[in-house]
Amino acid sequence: MPPKLVAELVALFQSIGLEHKKAVDAVGSAKTSQSLRELIETNQLNTLALDAKRGTLISGFAVQAPKLGPAERSYAVRAIVDGKLKSADQVAAATKYLETHTAPINDAEFDDSCGVGFAITNEEMYSSVSEYIKSAAVTGWSNLSGTLGNLRSHPKLRWANALEVKTTVERVFEETFGVKTVSPQSASKASTETETIVPAAPPAKTVFEEGFLGALHKPGENPQLLPHLRAEHLAATGGKVFTRFPPEPNGYLHIGHSKAIFVNFGYAAHHGGKCYLRYDDTNPEAEEARYFESILEVVRWLGFEPFRITYSSDYFQQLYDLGVELIRRDKGYCCSCTAEEIHRDRGGEEHGPRRACVHRNRPIEESLKIFDDMKNGKYARGEMTMRMKQNLEDGNFQMWDLVAYRVVNAPHHRTGATWCIYPTYDFTHCLCDSFENISHSLCTTEFIDSRVSYEWLCDAVEIYKPRQSEYGRLNIEGTVMSKRKLLRLVKEGHVNGWDDPRMYTLVALRRRGIPPGAIVNFVSGLGVSTSPSNIEMARFENVVRNYLENSVSRLMMVLRPLKVIIEDLTEDEVIWVERPLHTKVPELGTSRVPLTKTVYIDAGDFRLEDSKDYFRLAPGKSVGLLNAPYPVVYVSHTTDPATKTVTEVRVRFDKEAKKPKGFVQWVALHAASGSPVVVDETRIYNRLFKSDKPASSPDYIADINPDSLEIVKGANSGHGDEPHASADQLVGNECVRFQGMRDSTVKALREPVDVAPRRHEGDVIVLNRIVSLKEDSGKAGV
Repeated sequence: MPPKLVAELVALFQSIGLEHKKAVDAVGSAKTSQSLRELIETNQLNTLALDAKRGTLISGFAVQAPKLGPAERSYAVRAIVDGKLKSADQVAAATKYLETHTAPINDAEFDDSCGVGFAITNEEMYSSVSEYIKSAAVTGWSNLSGTLGNLRSHPKLRWANALEVKTTVERVFEETFGVKTVSPQSASKASTETETIVPAAPPAKTVFEEGFLGALHKPGENPQLLPHLRAEHLAATGGKVFTRFPPEPNGYLHIGHSKAIFVNFGYAAHHGGKCYLRYDDTNPEAEEARYFESILEVVRWLGFEPFRITYSSDYFQQLYDLGVELIRRDKGYCCSCTAEEIHRDRGGEEHGPRRACVHRNRPIEESLKIFDDMKNGKYARGEMTMRMKQNLEDGNFQMWDLVAYRVVNAPHHRTGATWCIYPTYDFTHCLCDSFENISHSLCTTEFIDSRVSYEWLCDAVEIYKPRQSEYGRLNIEGTVMSKRKLLRLVKEGHVNGWDDPRMYTLVALRRRGIPPGAIVNFVSGLGVSTSPSNIEMARFENVVRNYLENSVSRLMMVLRPLKVIIEDLTEDEVIWVERPLHTKVPELGTSRVPLTKTVYIDAGDFRLEDSKDYFRLAPGKSVGLLNAPYPVVYVSHTTDPATKTVTEVRVRFDKEAKKPKGFVQWVALHAASGSPVVVDETRIYNRLFKSDKPASSPDYIADINPDSLEIVKGANSGHGDEPHASADQLVGNECVRFQGMRDSTVKALREPVDVAPRRHEGDVIVLNRIVSLKEDSGKAGV
């Protein structure tokens, strides 16, 4: 093959994210090279800025692609590009499927056959393995290999990570059969290996001991350019784990950040280490005091306390000094190119061929003088930058002379007008990690490419080099996470502020009533790996539902009250009913509520036409009043002449009836005890967006669900039936949670804790539904 053609093909293959070596290897096989070239050109893959992982999958697919027709090949390529196929195993399954299924392809069937969207928690994997071992009558450690082989084809584990499956199987084996040990006599003769069973099972591993986090290096094991740097680092940390959570204070944190908080604070705490909260405050024009305050409040709300609270601005002088040192070492230079020129020289949108900046070889002394002038305000915004002199031949675009400093003529919230130049994230992040002796710089996989420049810069100025390790980010389907998109929702009035309970910012989830412990449980249950966690909203809500199930009181409440008159009782007669606040959790106690002549039931619990599958109140039918001494039977009803709706139902006690098939909740009219409590607003929150992926829509605003908020006025709750808020709960908008039979709510109280509880003038009682009782939002809620 002519050298010119080889060079063109290598460049073409690198354009889809392949590393140089892999691109050269692909060119070496004529058949694969031709197939890969056709895939790239037919699907215009060189225009998509694919990452290395997708490029590698496409290169592997090119080997099998000739077996398929053009439409099937393009379908598979699109599945890889869109992130549906994430492993070589999935690509192989897709190829096999497409060999026997021609276009048009059944998306759902394809996804099922190839494991698209597969996700499994550690608990689900443990349950599946345990069930298999029981059902297969596995007898001991001698069956380990066979069990692992059989589980590879298990329908629930087919697409699970093989190493995680193996770890789980060994854990279940140890718990079931004891720890496997080899006798001394058999150590030299594998053929006579015997088992010694130790009954005691080890404790279950936590998320910090297995998978991605379990495989992380120990403090001091991260390589250093110079030996003394490791020694100084270990002396400063005492050999302990040091992590940091470094948010930018330019917006409110969302559910995705809860994973970063859990990983960084949790990993350090598990290993007896420390975690900094460091505000990355290098963009003074975008930062606001409210964001700083909210970030710290949310971290503490989730149950974590920073070792120290620091700011990137704490190190502005040290950062500037290292910028000077970088230029002195001829590894930095000042550049007056425009942003467009820099972008063009770095290969443009397609990350194509690079060319050196015309200022790259500017004399060191000249760059030092310009950098000093930048600091002293002699340049306007956009006139000058300081750039790192990296490696333009590197396949990683993060090594193509990144900007280290830019001019920003804006005062800083902490340093005032001291600085008019500010360091970029790429310059600041690794150096601040080094200053704080971070042992584990944990971040999401979107920063994988940045690891090379991270390590390059530390080595370039010869300082301690932390180890950056990347895990998959957390996304919830049916939401948007982009700060830009969230800001538009707020500014255009589609939601009622950053804490609107329909949003998935953490302040919004808190206002909705989601307990912090439920969020931590959710993140922990997902595990931590390098794959992104794209989780259905229903799964998140199910975790919240399970968390609340046995921790909140169950109260009687009617959303749409219908008056019911019990003819057996006189106007002054009261039956006091003692009822448990939770039938399965006696520790929550009981409440004492009145039963009087007039009670209210939910309008949905009465109908004029009875049916066999209806077990509530109807003509000729008895129904139980929850916890009341007798069921009641229908006598008559009254309707509004104008609307024809039922306004009142009269009943009597059915003392001779057998136990009724159905029970309804109720609230009595009893002025002496303040019953009922009339709720000003009960807010029922549904999904904000109609589709699962609104962020990918060209116009995500058009995807907003017009029925995302339903407000019910005048719901009734029984006084004396509600739990009282503690001092800790009377903070912010979140107060006390309870299960109201139909809607799980957070009850917003405005009662000071130092006076007797009572309704104050101007108070408004608002209940937010936290989550429905069942995943079907059309059914009764908690």
